[in-house]
Amino acid sequence: MRGLMKLSVALFIDVATLVGYAERASAQQDPVTAIDIALEPDATMIQHAQAANARLLKVFPKGFALDATHHPHISMLQRYVRTADLDKVYAAVDKVLTSEKVASFRLKAFKYYYIPWESLGLAGIVVEPTDDLLRFQQELIDAVAPFTTKTGSASAFVTTPEDPGINKPTIDYVAAFVPKASGKHFNPHVTIGIATQAYLKKMLAEPFDVFMFSLVAASAYQLGDFGTARKELRTWPAKP
Repeated sequence: MRGLMKLSVALFIDVATLVGYAERASAQQDPVTAIDIALEPDATMIQHAQAANARLLKVFPKGFALDATHHPHISMLQRYVRTADLDKVYAAVDKVLTSEKVASFRLKAFKYYYIPWESLGLAGIVVEPTDDLLRFQQELIDAVAPFTTKTGSASAFVTTPEDPGINKPTIDYVAAFVPKASGKHFNPHVTIGIATQAYLKKMLAEPFDVFMFSLVAASAYQLGDFGTARKELRTWPAKP
């Protein structure tokens, strides 16, 4: 009996090992990219976002600056897609954009918000949802669906020697974007940086000067840590 038990355990371990090898081999053969289909705001929003970002960096210098690899943007859809299918994803988005004239969207920024993460918060300028945004988002979800995977890992994101890690909330957020951050749960915003929650609570309590802005393009990015748009993959200038 003991011999059979040892044999069963050995076989179980061997099978588990083979499954692990198979999963790792599959991940290597079918790499995944964490993408963000985003809308690019005009100079009005960019100026507001950069001013808020500079304010946050003064109180929390360890945060990130809005720059060439941290583009201010409005995330419409975040997904894990098969890297080999990226060109198909671009073609699908291009088809949606032929019928959606995003340059005609008139949007309103009306408050700050933040997502808590340990003692910190990832802050943004919130944009009022509109029928145009919700319709456009659903069209993107449907168009990209055939190329998505359910999950991804840190390898799907952009990392650098200066920013080598991807935190788990970022990885989980992309996996759950549909449905948890889409449709009736959609919270369109432009990320402005990181600060302590204590500071952000004070910032949110201040009066917010509402402003209107427009869009100049749509883009596809590979995401980085905290959902930042780190690497531009494709852009589509907005057509009137």
